[in-house]
Amino acid sequence: MTLATLIIMFAIAGAILTALIGFSKGGKINWLVSFLQNFTGTWFIFSGAVKAIDPLGTAFKMEQYFAEFVRAFEGTWLSFLVPVFPKLSTASATFSVAMVTLEIIVGLALILGGRNKLTSWVFLITLAFFTFLTGFTYLTGYVPDGVNFFDVGKWGPYVETNMKVTDCGCFGDFIKLKPYTSFIKDLFLLIPAFIFVFRSKKMHSLFTAPVRNVVLSLTTVGTVLFCLSNYIWNEPIVDFRPFKNGVNIRERKLAEEEAAGAVQITAYRLKNKSSNQVVELPYEQYLKEFKNYPKEEWTAEQVKSEPTIPHTKISDFDIQDVQGNNVTEQILTLPEYTFMLVAYKLYGKNSGKETISMPDTIYGVDSLRVGDSLQLKPKVLSVANKQVEKDLYEWDSNYAARWSKVVNPVIQAAEKDKVRTFAITGFEDPGKIDDFRHTVQSAYPFLTAEDIMLKTIMRSNPGVVLLKNGTIVQKWHYKQLPSYEEIKAKFMK
Repeated sequence: MTLATLIIMFAIAGAILTALIGFSKGGKINWLVSFLQNFTGTWFIFSGAVKAIDPLGTAFKMEQYFAEFVRAFEGTWLSFLVPVFPKLSTASATFSVAMVTLEIIVGLALILGGRNKLTSWVFLITLAFFTFLTGFTYLTGYVPDGVNFFDVGKWGPYVETNMKVTDCGCFGDFIKLKPYTSFIKDLFLLIPAFIFVFRSKKMHSLFTAPVRNVVLSLTTVGTVLFCLSNYIWNEPIVDFRPFKNGVNIRERKLAEEEAAGAVQITAYRLKNKSSNQVVELPYEQYLKEFKNYPKEEWTAEQVKSEPTIPHTKISDFDIQDVQGNNVTEQILTLPEYTFMLVAYKLYGKNSGKETISMPDTIYGVDSLRVGDSLQLKPKVLSVANKQVEKDLYEWDSNYAARWSKVVNPVIQAAEKDKVRTFAITGFEDPGKIDDFRHTVQSAYPFLTAEDIMLKTIMRSNPGVVLLKNGTIVQKWHYKQLPSYEEIKAKFMK
């Protein structure tokens, strides 16, 4: 589904609602304002609903924004805001649920009417916030590495890879919009937002105030509970992510890599540094005429064809052991059922250091004559203890219990049945990983990977994935994890 398709759907829904409202009120409405209420209201409800299916995905996206805001605002007149963003990042899930709920409630309030002046201002402020996010995302494409976002004079030509937040998450993982498209979309929606502010008296109202209040209150409670059910108690009810049940990771990864390798340069977009004139030349023509566009006067940007298979986080499925050896191929070619435990982060902190004694053997060389030759062999000269500093960690007890009391009993039963298990976590110090593994008494090995990729696989931490020959058979939130006997009976056939 594309954005154009969605716009047509929202327009149709808005037109139908407007016709029904106009009929019920005997035509005594402002048809344009009423249509815009229904159109934007439907838009906000849908946008909020797809994010409510996966609120943790929105939370992860906001964490990216908050981190980028810290970098952008440091050293500027907005630096007083910098301490706020790390605090918001730690509460990103709560922020996400609140934002999603507000979006749905504002959309419903637009359709219902009532308190139209308040609704108009809330809609405008909410949309202004979204526009800031999408605008920031798109405009960072003009900011080269090492240049602050607010140092506009040092901006260069638009380069997509300059963007640190690659999409705004406007429709979650349901539809991925290009940053420019998202930005233009929000600028377009600002038009009805200002109309509402200045023409709030022309907006329609449905039902009585008590009925509207009851509907909005019940929707608020229902939305919050629905959001919580999609990450605290279970995985998202609908999986819009690339790592779905039934997907063969190895085959998809190879297909995406081949498609990316087949991308061709179709043209060059040239921009004059002095006049800002933009010229786009087909690839073959540029090869003939590039001398007419010296680098001192022009910047050149490649225009490439779109890959036949879009890039997803499956392309980033790259697993290493704690020594740094790549083990991706070994994992994806295991022919038997295998449990993969996913934890994008291990919740604990460094609590200091302790000094421990370790044996330190000092070797010398002993000579041994064999016939006419002289052979050398190692000789133990002395064994002494050396003092070594070791990091200490304090692990979140509730988090550790998820492993030791929920996940590990299932895995232990599986291991007795000769089923292989491994865990994957974000890149961490090997000593920290080993300390956690011993704390929760996990006999299986821990591997490492990019945390964003792991967040895409599972929203649950930890989450359990059943693999076979690179195919995702089933995924479970740790709170919904069945016994091994149930898993074996239903999924391991």
